[in-house]
Amino acid sequence: MRLAEIVEALDATLLVGEDKLDKDLTRCGASDLMSDILAKAAEDSIMLTGLTTIQAIRTAMVAGVGAVVFVRNKMPPQEVIEMAKAQGLPLISSPYSMFVTAGRLHACNLTGLDGRR
Repeated sequence: MRLAEIVEALDATLLVGEDKLDKDLTRCGASDLMSDILAKAAEDSIMLTGLTTIQAIRTAMVAGVGAVVFVRNKMPPQEVIEMAKAQGLPLISSPYSMFVTAGRLHACNLTGLDGRR
């Protein structure tokens, strides 16, 4: 699924990554525990989280995550946005809960991090 389609499916706001709207992402993981992301994240997956910290961006970069979706209309501080922009990491803000955000992406045929549906 292209990043542009993900933004549309989530009724979301793209914060960073206008140049990556054609990026294809097929897997998704959701957690507020960054250790879970590090243990399970797949290269070029989508990370759903409610954490809007620098640590979330650092974790995404180490794990090779392709885009970060902040759930519950969370907006990260400007320093987080700037760090993601510098790293070329798309950031999205979804108005939905983590559960609903994950469900919408599952309905669009994205798989979990292990590739299962």
